[in-house]
Amino acid sequence: MARLFGTDGVRGLANGVLTADLALGLAQATAVVLGQGRSAEARRAEGKRPTAVVARDPRVSGEFLAAAVSAGLASSGVDVLDAGVITTPAAAFLVQSIDADFGVMISASHNPAPDNGIKIFAHGGTKLPDIVEERIEEHLDTEQLMPTGADVGRIQRFADAEDRYLIHLLGSLPHPLDGLHVVIDCANGAAAGVSPQVFSDAGARVSVVGNDPDGININDGVGSTHIDALARTVVELGADVGIAHDGDADRCLAVDANGTVIDGDVIMAILAVSMKERGKLVDDTLVATVMSNLGLRRAMEEHGIEMLQTKVGDRYVLEAMNEKGYALGGEQSGHVIMSEFATTGDGILTGLHLVSEMARTGKTLAELASVMTVYPQVMINVKDVDKTRAHSDENVLRAVTDAEGELGETGRVLLRPSGTEQLVRVMVEAADHDTAGRIADHLAGIVRTNLSIV
Repeated sequence: MARLFGTDGVRGLANGVLTADLALGLAQATAVVLGQGRSAEARRAEGKRPTAVVARDPRVSGEFLAAAVSAGLASSGVDVLDAGVITTPAAAFLVQSIDADFGVMISASHNPAPDNGIKIFAHGGTKLPDIVEERIEEHLDTEQLMPTGADVGRIQRFADAEDRYLIHLLGSLPHPLDGLHVVIDCANGAAAGVSPQVFSDAGARVSVVGNDPDGININDGVGSTHIDALARTVVELGADVGIAHDGDADRCLAVDANGTVIDGDVIMAILAVSMKERGKLVDDTLVATVMSNLGLRRAMEEHGIEMLQTKVGDRYVLEAMNEKGYALGGEQSGHVIMSEFATTGDGILTGLHLVSEMARTGKTLAELASVMTVYPQVMINVKDVDKTRAHSDENVLRAVTDAEGELGETGRVLLRPSGTEQLVRVMVEAADHDTAGRIADHLAGIVRTNLSIV
């Protein structure tokens, strides 16, 4: 059987790939694997059942999938606290906050409404390592826990879930947002009930975009993957800054007063410099992926900050951060992890701290963003090639070496085989867009010619 878990849980077309039966089965298998940990055993010793937090984004399919997950857990002897519609990072925080044994989030993040997904958080609110996901899959086809009588789980509403999260976010702020006009794009997603409220409570004047979720309009022309609407609104209202989330609000992109998009790399640069100044950046180190812009590395070097690079994927950023206890990491896409306050990327937390830095310094976002020069970046996906030879074919390697020689210190080349498709991503950064495009086109041609599948 093909592996169900991808890079961020189980995801697919709701009622297509992702059925109620599969959701129930995954919940029962998760109860077997995660309901047997030390915290669960301690509860049993006290005569209590294991506990799980279940939450979802506002997609219409989340209603039946959350019901199936809750049924699967309760039928396996797990008490369920139903947090309702709330963000993914909020779900992770709640697992940690109440010392639950694990949590389940129903969301497909930035995907369109017909899709959905199941993300599972371990005790402590952390993402699962591959080996634990594999164990859960293995238990899908085995005998499940089937308690009876008083031993079955209970399903209860997590009544103060949102309030707990709001208080946590406000408590993390180093400076209030007084005097700033912030436009927030909630992507018609899970942030709609939380983000405008917490920014307002923090002192900002708030306007909103994409805050009318109806179950089918999530990410539809709004949010971090469709940021034009936010940029127009910021300029039209004369606001100071715009903050864009995706459907489950684990991402944050920003827009300055001129409508210029500020991506995750620039946000990390701003936060890293601020945290170093305030003594909050552990070992003066930022963790980012190999896809982060060359300008980020240069900016960090100028400010005496080491930049540790990982494979693409926030799970690899998290692993590197957890290994050494680093405080800040993330991706260009806007997944930013602040480990002092969160166990995963949190778009609302990131946005709050970005705007807080504007308030603390009295600088505009454009002024803060000038800490980093963004190098033009061109990426070409070369399809239907043998990706396994991308880093071994002599002609390809020679072409890459020649390109790197031409760019020198003014750019870089990255060839990255896709993890899920039969293609190679060719990425080139250079001092100007024309040079980056020309070299990327040339390398893509070399890859296509030498790695073609006959």
